[in-house]
Amino acid sequence: MGCRLRQDTPRPRCPLLRLIHLFVLLVGLSRMSSGFERVSKSVKEKVSLPCGYNYSVDELARLRIYWQKERDVVLSYVSGDKEVWPQYKNRTLLDITDNFRLMILRLFLSDRGTYTCVVQRQERGSYIRKHLASVELLVRADYAIPNITHFGNPSADIRRIMCFTSGGFPKPNLSWLENGKELTGINTTISQDPESELYTVSSQLDFNMTYNHSIVCHIAYGDSQVSKNYTWEKPPEAPPDRNPITTILTIGLGVPFAILIAIYVLWRCFRRRNEASKKENNIVYLGPVEISTKQNV
Repeated sequence: MGCRLRQDTPRPRCPLLRLIHLFVLLVGLSRMSSGFERVSKSVKEKVSLPCGYNYSVDELARLRIYWQKERDVVLSYVSGDKEVWPQYKNRTLLDITDNFRLMILRLFLSDRGTYTCVVQRQERGSYIRKHLASVELLVRADYAIPNITHFGNPSADIRRIMCFTSGGFPKPNLSWLENGKELTGINTTISQDPESELYTVSSQLDFNMTYNHSIVCHIAYGDSQVSKNYTWEKPPEAPPDRNPITTILTIGLGVPFAILIAIYVLWRCFRRRNEASKKENNIVYLGPVEISTKQNV
């Protein structure tokens, strides 16, 4: 009498409850027994999803194979006839020789999800499910290598850089690293395009310019990652500035001294010229020498 309820409440049928419980239990057991694989691929790549049902050639005519994504049918194979649903036409194959493996070409982001392979076999006029296997397909769009640019100088010794990339999926996680240690970035933003579902990410970082740095902008998405290195070398030190007082004194004393030297040189030249002129004026010109002849008597 365990199924008997109070008279003032509706009396559900106990066999229906038992069937529901049994169905839930069977589904759970089938998923546990079949396992749950996970495959990760990039956009525009191809993927191969295993069904894993081993069969003999003579039973192939009695089998029905269905591949579905969540509640939508992808492909069916019944009595040798294959049918592909519109979303997957011209890019979906069923490899019968490899235990009904499903192959999807030119992946889209919309292809991500859980795919299930259902195998039914005809026995005594009805089809009975003989196999159930699920595979989770993760589809990613690879981010471009980040671009790191100079973004200003908040103060005299601080430099700001920005790391930027776009066109990726799934949602990224951006971090700044130096020597394996995570740094604190600022103004980190992540946005998603509603149509393409692709993400854009950017972040800024301030660092001290007074010593060398080797910084990495690292972006992780799903089971993939991409990064870019940034190296900063401390610029050479400028020669020490002279004391302005010393400079003023040097200029103040040097210019008059140079003028005095120039005046002295000019005075010496003028004096030598005068002395040479005086010597020329003191010479007496006696005229030609007269020759005296003695008359011999």
